[in-house]
This record gives sequence, C-alpha cells and structure tokens, in this order.
Amino acid sequence: MKVLLFIVLSIGALGLRAQVKHTISGSVKARNTGESIIRATVIVSGKNIGVTTNDYGYYSLTLPEGKYTLQVSSAGRRMQTVEVDLKENIQLTTLLEEQGQLQNVVVTATGRGRSIRGTQMGVEHISTNEIKSVPVLFGEKDVLKTLQLLPGVKSVAEGNSGLSVRGGGTDQNLILLDEAPVYNASHLLGFFSTFNSDAIKDVTLYKGNMPAQYGGRLSSVVDVRMNEGNNQDLRVTGGIGLISAKINVEGPIQKNESSFLLTARRTYVDQLLKLSGDSTKNKNSLYFYDLNGKLNFRLGSQDRLYISGYFGRDNLSSADVFGMNWGNATATVRWNHVFGPRLFSNTSLIYSDYNYKLRFNDNSGDFTVKSELRDLNLKEEMQLYLNPRNTVRFGLNAIYHDMTPAVLHSDGSSGVNDSAWQKRYGVENAVYLSNDWKVSDRVNFTYGGRLEVFSAVGKGDFVNVNTDGKVLDTIHNGGGRILKTYVNPEFRAAVSYQLDASSSIKAAYAGNTQNMHLISSGGAGLPTDRWVLSNNMIRPERSHQVSLGYYKNLRDGKYEVTVETYYKALSNQIDYRDGANVLSNGTVETELLYGKGRAYGIEWLLRKKTGKLTGWMGYTLSKSEKQIDGINNDQWYNAFQDRSHDTSVVGMYKWSPKWMLSASWVYNTGNAVSFPSGKYKVDGRTVYYYSRRNGYRMPAYHRLDLSATVQLKQGRRFSSELAFGVYNAYARNNAFIITFRDKKDDPNKTEAVQTTLFSAVPFISYNFKF
Repeated sequence: MKVLLFIVLSIGALGLRAQVKHTISGSVKARNTGESIIRATVIVSGKNIGVTTNDYGYYSLTLPEGKYTLQVSSAGRRMQTVEVDLKENIQLTTLLEEQGQLQNVVVTATGRGRSIRGTQMGVEHISTNEIKSVPVLFGEKDVLKTLQLLPGVKSVAEGNSGLSVRGGGTDQNLILLDEAPVYNASHLLGFFSTFNSDAIKDVTLYKGNMPAQYGGRLSSVVDVRMNEGNNQDLRVTGGIGLISAKINVEGPIQKNESSFLLTARRTYVDQLLKLSGDSTKNKNSLYFYDLNGKLNFRLGSQDRLYISGYFGRDNLSSADVFGMNWGNATATVRWNHVFGPRLFSNTSLIYSDYNYKLRFNDNSGDFTVKSELRDLNLKEEMQLYLNPRNTVRFGLNAIYHDMTPAVLHSDGSSGVNDSAWQKRYGVENAVYLSNDWKVSDRVNFTYGGRLEVFSAVGKGDFVNVNTDGKVLDTIHNGGGRILKTYVNPEFRAAVSYQLDASSSIKAAYAGNTQNMHLISSGGAGLPTDRWVLSNNMIRPERSHQVSLGYYKNLRDGKYEVTVETYYKALSNQIDYRDGANVLSNGTVETELLYGKGRAYGIEWLLRKKTGKLTGWMGYTLSKSEKQIDGINNDQWYNAFQDRSHDTSVVGMYKWSPKWMLSASWVYNTGNAVSFPSGKYKVDGRTVYYYSRRNGYRMPAYHRLDLSATVQLKQGRRFSSELAFGVYNAYARNNAFIITFRDKKDDPNKTEAVQTTLFSAVPFISYNFKF
C-alpha cells in the first residue's frame, strides 16, 4: 500500500512538473537591413508545433520546460537553427540572411503560396523582390497589375490598375498603405498604381474571406506595408525609364536602433512636351509624382514607434482649356508594445485625404469643381498567444469621415453660378475578436466576428425619395446630431482539414458591410467618381460569401495546385437610373436605385515554385449579376465587371546568373457593356435607344508581354541592371471603347467604331543600387 501511494504521488509530481511551461517570444529580422520579416515561420524541430510572425515580425510560443531546436525560415532566406534550453521565459531576436546566388532557387510572385495547414482562403502574399521580373505596361514594377494576373482578380480596363475581385466593383476593395485607406490607387487615369515598388515591403490580398481585423468593404482587402528603412547601412537605389525616374534613400539614424526611408518618383512626359515647337502641345501637361517616407524607432526592448506618410499628385491639362489634378495623402503613427511574452499590442493613429480639382475654360467663361474626402482613424489591436494551439486577436477601430462632395466656383462670365453640395459626415466604429485554434494535428479552425456601427451625423439637409425618384420631404439635421445609425454584426469562420502531408481541404464563411459607396456611370474608377456615405436613404451594402477549396503540393513542394470555389450574395446594391446625371445633381439620392447582387465562380491555379523556370497558370470561370427594381425590366442583368472566362500564364526563366527572361499571356472575355438597340431622329439629330443594361459584350481581350533583365554590374558597393521588353508583343488591337455613329454615305445605317489604346509598346529602364 505504501508502495502504491508512493507511485501515485510520484506520477502526480511528474504530471505537475510536466505542466510547467515557459514562453519563447521575440522577432525575426533581415540581417542585412534590420527589417522585420512578416510571416516568417518558427518550427519546433521533431514536433508538430510552430508559429508565424505577425505584421511586425513578432511571435510567441509557449512550451513545457526542456531543450528544443527551433527552425526559423522565410521565403528567399536561409533557414536559421536555434538551440534553446527552456527553463524560463526567453526573448530572442533571430537574423536571417538572404539566399546566396549559388543556390539557384527562384521564388515566383506568389512563391510563398497558400499554407496547406492554415485556415485562410483566397489569400495571396507578394513582395516587391518577387514581382520585379513580371512584365507590365511601360516596364514599371507594379503591385496592382501583378495582382491582376492571379485567379479571381481582374483589371477593369486596358492598362488600368483598378481591381475587380471575385465579381466585385472597384469601390469594394479596401486598399491600405500602412493601414491608411487609399481611395484612388492610380496615377495617369490608371496606367500606374500609386504604390512605388521601391518603398513597398509586402502586399497581402484577401479575396473576400478577410480576417476579422479588416472591415468596411465587400470584396477584398489589399494590405500594403512600406519598408521600415535599413538600420545597418546607408543605401541608395534608383532607376530611369522611358517616361519616369525614381530614387530611394534609406539608412540608420542610430545603427540598430532607428532608421529612415525616403522614396520619390516622377514622370517627365510634360518636360518632353515643352520641347515641341507646336503651341498646342507644349502648353499641355501630363505627369504625376509621389513621395513615401518612414521613420522607425526602437524605444527599448518592449516598444517600437513607426511614423510613415505618402503624398502623390497627378496633373492632366490641355493648354488653357481643361485641367484636372487629383491626389492622395496619408499619414500613420504606430506604436508597438509588448505587455508580456504572450501579449502584443499595436496602436495606430491614421489620417487619409483624397481630393480632386477640375477646371474648364471656354468661350463662355472659366469655372472649377473641387471635391475632398478625409478620414481620421484610431485603431487598437491586441494579439494574445494563449498557448501553441490558440492565438486570439481582438481590438477596436473608430473612423471619422469628412466628405465634401463638390464645390463649384465660377468667374462670373460662364453663366454658371457658384454652388456647393452639402458636406457629409459619418462615424464608423467597430470591435472585433477572432481565435486561431489548432484543434488537432489535422484540423485547424478560425472563428470570430466583427460588430460594425455606422452613424450619419452632422449638419445638413437629407431627403426622403419615392420609387420614382421624387423628393417626398426634407430632413433638416442639426450639427452634432445623429441622423441614422446602422448596426451590423459580421461573422467570420474558416476550417481546414489536412488530408495528408501534402494536401488539405478548406471551407470558409465571411460576412461584410460597406458604408462608403462609389457612384459612377462606368466601372473603370475615374478620379472624378463620386463617393457617398450611408444615410437615411442609402443603406449599408452587405455581403455573405462562402468558399470551398482543395490544396495540393506536388513533387516535394516544387509544384502547387489550388482549386477554390465561392458564392457571394449581396444586398443593398446601388446602381443609377436610366439617364441619370450623377455628377451634376446635388441630391444624388433621386438618381439611385437599390437591389441585390450575386457573384460566383471557380478558380484554378497551378504554380511551379522552384528551379530555373518558375511561374503559374491561372483560370477563373465566374459570373457577377445584379437585380434592381427599375432596371432591365426588374430582371437580373450583368454587372459591368462580369467576365465569364479569365486566363493568365506567367513564366520566369533564370537563363544565367546575369540574365532573367519572363513572359505573361492573358485572355479574358470582354466586359459587359450597354450598346444601343436602336436609334431615332430629333430635330435632325440622331438619338440612340438603349433597351438592356449591360446586355452586350466587348470583344475578347488577349495579349502577350515579354521582358528581359540583365545584370550589368554586381558588387558590394555598386550594382546595376538593365530591363527591357515589350508590352502587347504581337500588337493585338484590343478594344478600349466602342462608339456608334451614322455612316457618312448612308445616315440610315449605323457603324461601330473601335478605339484601341495600345499597340506594341516597347520599354527600357536602367536601375542602380549603391
């Protein structure tokens, strides 16, 4: 009996000892720059336990006492092995080196791929190092145009950086730069994106099934993170192309403790126009510029402070007749604090401004139109690493919207009176909570939700409108008063089941709400498109998306096959009435109709991730429709962005240590479009009759892009390269717009006129680093 009691007590003591646990926490950084590494993996060798670093390179892992070997790795860097004798809480900083040139491994633009084990669906991660070989228009490395080559993501027009993600409109994408919303992420009417790739460290795209910390849009989140700045050495990089030049300067303020980053870019087409002797050309202006800046400070072992900003501007004018300029400005102050080995905090204060100005000058006079949208945003987020199986993320977000729809000023001779559409204000609050739960070695489950509360506030007049668009009455809202409040819960859930070591299946559901709405007569996302807030008439848009996917790694991870299918139901969708004039009507509610929408499809992706030849093939079969009473005889009709088939093939070949060759080919069904069904004469003038909304198709689109990059010099102090190629190599005459007119020799007949934007466009650029 005494022996049995001794054995029981001994087992109990051993059990108590086995429960003693400690935490390994810290960060993963790049050795050559000191930059934190996002999504680096920290694996416990010999055990099915691991964690990934967050958006600031931080991780936490709680284990029983003992000796462990940690394997720390990240795409494009050598794995680091760390031996740990865990007797107490430990803080580690792990530095990873870049893979050497002799390793002959090339990672593609989507090289990190999707995690077989994780629950996240419809996500793509891109770094600028990974996209530099993908050929795009004018040879500019462009994050958004690279995203358009992925399944489920479509361009809205030739050369345009606007995105349609899983059948959604361009306004349904939340585009963030260091957490600050960017409302028009394009330069030169979409031919360039606002993101200078030299300033960007990482881009993550969520296609509908976004985590709970994101909200405010229905279709996707594009989360762009700027470089932090090199805290080891001063570095200068730059490049000169056919139409633009750029420079990037970064370095330490205090080595290992603080750093700065400054990046500038400008096109110089306007300077070339000034050389012309033609007065109709040398007075025209066509250019953009942008500036990125960031400061990064280490305030002790538990605190980091980041201050970042962006300012960009476009100017487009034709002599003294017409002028348009627009731009974005953002500023973000972020404070990271580690409360303990398991609790990480990020506090952000964010400012965003988007505005445009139009100027018209003709024989009747001169007048201008201005518009502006400002956001002030406070975000507090916590990550709690409960144990190796549970990571909880929770926080709150408060945004104040200040919108000036339009202010018109006239010089008095144009016959147009000064006027201003009423300012609009809104407060958007949210709280969220999610948990990543590793249920077993095969099953992972992420669940949580977000509560969105939006209030239309502030002084102004608001109308109630009947189904015919007639104003029934006007509400005079006082300053500081709440006009209308909407409360919308959003649930998020995702589960993955690992079939074997190389394959898994996943399912997900996400509910989303949108209170910012873009009113546009087209789908291309022009700078002058009008944003409006939810109010008493315009209700928040809602979406519910379900997804199912299969993921398979082949030949030891050299290849990856992904199949994802989705169905998205949308409510409170907005479209304009037939014949609406949404830009000149101050009471826009009289021009709008509301209804529902749906989008569904299936996406295939085959990717080769390693070797001399890398790349991917993607195909999307999809449908996007709306049903709004008062449009198309109340029947379902195609959304502008609806395209049945979308195919992309991207290849990159490391020909030699100095030469990289790449090509991309795309094919897609033409966008849905409204063409006239008939015509009639009014006072001798032809008037076209439209019977079906988006009832026709543009011609199918396809093109081939080619590029090559040669390393001219590679050294410790200076390196340079030359990149050249051709956009639309076989000079396909793709239709940008189709218009209709009476035939000159027979006015009773109508002819269609196709306008092509680009034929074959060669490009060349010289890039350097020292």
